[in-house]
Amino acid sequence: MRSAMRWARRAADVVRRVIGVPDYERYLVHMRERHPECVPLSRDRFLAERLAARYEKPGARCC
Repeated sequence: MRSAMRWARRAADVVRRVIGVPDYERYLVHMRERHPECVPLSRDRFLAERLAARYEKPGARCC
């Protein structure tokens, strides 16, 4: 049962990455490991910046 749950979580992670859902938890891990001197963004600010990066840059989208 646990292996099925682990597999389902991994599959969900892959789907989120494919469709471009921002991963705040992964961002926090990255900030702790690579930029420990910086204060990470709040969840709301992180999501707002990710959405802006995705939709506000001309030519960043195919349609």
